[in-house]
Amino acid sequence: MTITYLKKSPKTSSTDDNKTTEIVKNLLKEIENSKEEACINLTKKFDKYEGEIIVSKEKIEKINKELDQKTKDDIQFSHERVRKFAEAQLKNYGQDFEVELSPGLFAGQKLIPVNTAGCYIPGGRYAHIASAVMSVTTAKVAGVKNIIACSPPKEGVGINPAVIYTANLCGANVIMNLGGVPGIAAMTNGLFKNPPADILVGPGNQYVAEAKRILFGKVGIDLFAGPTEIGIIADDKADEEMVAVDLVGQAEHGYNSPAWLYTTSKRLAEKVMKRVPELISELPEIPRKSAEAAWRDYGEVILCNTDEEMATISDEYAPEHLEVQTQNVEWFHNRLKNYGSLFIGEETTVAYGDKCSGTNHILPTKGAGRYTGGLFVGKFIKTLSFQRMTKESTKSVGAACARISRYEGMEAHARTGDARLRKYGFSN
Repeated sequence: MTITYLKKSPKTSSTDDNKTTEIVKNLLKEIENSKEEACINLTKKFDKYEGEIIVSKEKIEKINKELDQKTKDDIQFSHERVRKFAEAQLKNYGQDFEVELSPGLFAGQKLIPVNTAGCYIPGGRYAHIASAVMSVTTAKVAGVKNIIACSPPKEGVGINPAVIYTANLCGANVIMNLGGVPGIAAMTNGLFKNPPADILVGPGNQYVAEAKRILFGKVGIDLFAGPTEIGIIADDKADEEMVAVDLVGQAEHGYNSPAWLYTTSKRLAEKVMKRVPELISELPEIPRKSAEAAWRDYGEVILCNTDEEMATISDEYAPEHLEVQTQNVEWFHNRLKNYGSLFIGEETTVAYGDKCSGTNHILPTKGAGRYTGGLFVGKFIKTLSFQRMTKESTKSVGAACARISRYEGMEAHARTGDARLRKYGFSN
């Protein structure tokens, strides 16, 4: 394809990024240190405002009474259509659709997979076969055209043979002997004659996570991931051996992997605290050292009075993996809101989800379960909106758009509505 720029911009949208990043970092640090006082002072400095921060109900009621009716009508016009479209999106979640929002105004969405996905497969202490399954398979099912997998190579060997087999089986188009920051950067920038990745997915150590964080924006990412976590909610009827085994099962991931127990049973808590170190001492050297450090530095046992207290503290932590081993598992299933993946009842365990039971193990950590779930086909699919209109619908939509734009002070926006109103024979 041959293209010719008749006008080429001297700058890009990223031209001022470095300067902006430094300014924002300094402001965030100031707010972290001085909190509300810093927010008030900075608002005074930048916005020349010294009034209330939280808008009072009295102020809202006063505005509701005093704002002119035509302005309120136009805002309600906008609100009604945006609400209708959002409701249609919720009703048709995960599929293409089109809906008529008002006479002659049609809007909809199309679901289109990204073109290229980069799947990072960890390869430090362990051969993470399951991570290859989780990332590559999900991208393939989503319909991604190009799937690039990379994993850290071992000296003289390259990637673990089982990981290569897995990535190829699951649908990777390219497999690269690259790990850490080089692997992330190569997939992002389209090195080694590959197309640049549109999204990066997969777990990794802190260097991989930081590389993804820094590159986010230039490339999409699945989530900001930290060390793996487990939380267990258990009452007096839980089997303390199962609870202890499952806590240790996740602690072997690494020295900084949190393991949390929320329980209403002091008896169970004491038995688990005694049993966990015993189980750790029986492990082979590498997982033993990881689990010892993780339990010593990041393990917690929290005694609660009620089921509601256990649910509340669990939602505050938002564990990556959350097991419920209680009498009333259904109540917890309905009540709990924040977690990456939920394991209901003694019969299931985090390791099943980690390896082979079907749910994805690439999940939110560090409290991110408060606002996102884990990797799923939707992460590889763009939900793109569109709209089309009849000329007649411009009479209402164009006029409202022009007025709202002028309320906002955006005259050029307003004139795009004006131009169509004139062309189609309507007055504003």
